[in-house]
Amino acid sequence: MFNLSGKVAVISGASSGLGMQMARAFAEQGADLVILARRIERLEELKKEIEEKGRRVLAIKCDVTVTEDIDNAARIAEETFSHVDILVNCAGSSKDKGVLEMNDEEWDFTIATDETSVFKMTRAFGNVMKKNNYGRIINIASMYGMVGNSEIPTIAYHTSKGGVVNFTRAAAAELATSNITVNCICPGYFYTELTTQVLDTEMFQEFARTHVPMKRYGQEGELNAAAIFLASNEASYVTGVILPVDGGYTCV
Repeated sequence: MFNLSGKVAVISGASSGLGMQMARAFAEQGADLVILARRIERLEELKKEIEEKGRRVLAIKCDVTVTEDIDNAARIAEETFSHVDILVNCAGSSKDKGVLEMNDEEWDFTIATDETSVFKMTRAFGNVMKKNNYGRIINIASMYGMVGNSEIPTIAYHTSKGGVVNFTRAAAAELATSNITVNCICPGYFYTELTTQVLDTEMFQEFARTHVPMKRYGQEGELNAAAIFLASNEASYVTGVILPVDGGYTCV
């Protein structure tokens, strides 16, 4: 089960963090990869690493807030592999401010990067999938798309990830007849370049011990199984699902 041999997986935000972890995990399951990010030099390093394990990898510089970059990446991926089977929308960033302090630029940046990009990526690669009547789209949102929080004011991030959650449901309903499933993973606290500085503080570690039932952060690799399942043939009747991987944070 969960063998992805012969599948082509597109992963945005693959130059670091969760995106890089997922690229390695999908390759281990047999998938060939199209990896996207703004930092092409990091993608090239990852490409070399994965190719040494026998997988085909296409690295494309892509800013997910730029429509032309996304459309170009979809065109190159289709020309290279003739099909795209899996899309993981993992790229993201945010500017953290509260609702009364956040300015327009900070709001627009976060919404464009974390929410609008998911629409643009799904549109571009979903059209490639539709030609072959097969697709698995996995959106990486956040548990903060399901709940608020009282520790770090980050109104635009909550809003964007909440939008991704319901975008997932709407897209799943629309694309079901094209044999394209659309699902969403909502990670809890995991180390990435964007979160390390906060997660390493004594204050936040105590917060996690108090508020996360498992009393710890997520560890590297603990998100991969959810993504691999949702990307697999075996998950053919699973669509519109919002799956928290958060150590129980949203269950209490």
